[in-house]
Amino acid sequence: MQSLAFKAYGEVKQRTAGEKEIEFALFRQITDALKEVSDTEDVQPTDWAEAIHRNQQLWTTIAIDLLQPGNALPDEMKRSLLYLAEFVRQTSMKIMAGDGDIADLIEINQSIMNGLGGAVSSDIAGEDV
Repeated sequence: MQSLAFKAYGEVKQRTAGEKEIEFALFRQITDALKEVSDTEDVQPTDWAEAIHRNQQLWTTIAIDLLQPGNALPDEMKRSLLYLAEFVRQTSMKIMAGDGDIADLIEINQSIMNGLGGAVSSDIAGEDV
């Protein structure tokens, strides 16, 4: 019964959450998957590859969004995020080839989550005013 309540709450929350909350949740989910495969000794290669692939998909989507004419982020921030997207792409390829460190991907995602977390907190505080 409790799991049904959590599921229903999650669906409602997802429909009512703002963009930053959704981005934060997505980064958290993917970063948690990266941490899990990084911390597990007997991880299946398919789980490991899936976690890296999902992270790469996220960063590819971010890069595509940043290149859209309607993206309102400042140019300097766009450049920085595009640089990170390219770094993630290259690092992911190295990891898949057995020559990289998944901790680099986790660190980047955590930095983004820290930034989004501050923005989410600011948005929530602004709503209460």
